[in-house]
Amino acid sequence: MEQRDQWGTRIGFILAAVGSAIGMGNIWRFPYMVYENGGGAFLIPYFVAIFTAGIPLLILEFGVGQKYAGAAPVTFRSLKEKWAWIGWWQVLVCFVIACYYVVIIGWSFSYLTFSFNLGWGSDTSGFFFKEYLHLSDGPFKLGGIQWHILGPVALAWFTCWGVLVCGVKKGIETANKFFMPALFIMVLLIMARAVTMPGAVDGLNWLFKPDFSKLGDIKVWTAAFGQVFFSLSVGFAIMLTYSSYLSDEADINNNAFMTAFINCGFSMLAGIMIFSVLGYMAAQKGVPIKEVVSSGVGLAFVTIPQAINFMPGARFIGVLFFLSLLFAGISSMISICEACIAGILEGFTISRKLATTIFCVVGFLASVIFTTGGGLYVLDIVDHYINTYAVLLGGLIEVALLSWFFRLETVREHVNRTSDFLVGSWWTFCLKFFTTFMVAYMLVMKCVEDVSAPYEGYSTGALGVYGWAVVGALPLLAIVLSKCDSLGRKE
Repeated sequence: MEQRDQWGTRIGFILAAVGSAIGMGNIWRFPYMVYENGGGAFLIPYFVAIFTAGIPLLILEFGVGQKYAGAAPVTFRSLKEKWAWIGWWQVLVCFVIACYYVVIIGWSFSYLTFSFNLGWGSDTSGFFFKEYLHLSDGPFKLGGIQWHILGPVALAWFTCWGVLVCGVKKGIETANKFFMPALFIMVLLIMARAVTMPGAVDGLNWLFKPDFSKLGDIKVWTAAFGQVFFSLSVGFAIMLTYSSYLSDEADINNNAFMTAFINCGFSMLAGIMIFSVLGYMAAQKGVPIKEVVSSGVGLAFVTIPQAINFMPGARFIGVLFFLSLLFAGISSMISICEACIAGILEGFTISRKLATTIFCVVGFLASVIFTTGGGLYVLDIVDHYINTYAVLLGGLIEVALLSWFFRLETVREHVNRTSDFLVGSWWTFCLKFFTTFMVAYMLVMKCVEDVSAPYEGYSTGALGVYGWAVVGALPLLAIVLSKCDSLGRKE
């Protein structure tokens, strides 16, 4: 096995961790979450979630990753031999996420080129779903491969390969030192232009107008904890892997706080940017804000292009927006892939170049299904089930094992040893009770929702094949990989 790489600088690690946390969801999901869950009042449960779950989880994963200096499988095996499969499970979850997340990056590549001549036209919905995706009638009607999508997806995989093959310091750290500052600058430029346009203030009022009655709704608090959990990339191998490249003297506690607050700050900027643009578009169309608000891929590839059509300097704004979406996606994609590659490197004696090449080629082949006419349906189902039952359950197992069945005080002593400020019993209490309870509650509520009604009205067969079958296969494959890893170490 090659000598383990390390971050070159502290800022390099922070930017990489922030690059993982800041993804496309910060741009298209967070603003809608605020809008839908009480506006400015939502920020109360959001910050409670950051301090009681987000930061404690980051400190835990940074501390454990640094202490055991290994990817997720090595870390869990170091804690207890029979726990190694949990690490492989998290690696496999990352692999599946990479296979469909890269497709959205491919869409962003395409839309970046469309921005130069506003190629999406006036009917942005028809263009995206019919002309670009060639969306079929259902998840089992895949149709043919859309080559104009497969090309950008291949380019995205090649970009990730080019960064990851160079290693941690020369590849990941260097890339994020470019991506993150550039991303913040582009969002600030769009925001500075958007907030000065007619209707922008109305958009921001819709976003931040507090509805304190929402604070009595447990679903709002669950949404806040869910946003923090998913946004910070905790619970599925990434932060364990990134922190394993830290030096023995790294300041864990400060790093965790900085990562959480920078991610939070970017989400706020994205919210201001998006709702200023939506406010302007609503004013131009003469309709209420609520008629133009959306989230997810619909916001990014339908609503925002339509809003850009109305804006002065539309082409320039379009280029900035989709370039920012692209940078946010690529930086997260790199972290997802590295969590897998690090596991492969430590589980099997091969070079980084070979491990990266094998992973990217296999990942590219697996992502082809998402570039077909039915790809959006498959992506939607896989994403829902992976995030609900694989990520949440994996995160719950991780925090429960480390909080209740492992001496958590040893981790607290470890992180306090090299940190400028110390974490006390509040950290242990939050992990054992707040975080464990909220993750468990989120998982139960998601199960209840899926049992009460099929997700998005999909057929039972489609949910079984693309949802339950994928999720169910992961722990089985993880056990096989952990056995192979164990046999390899004994030989």
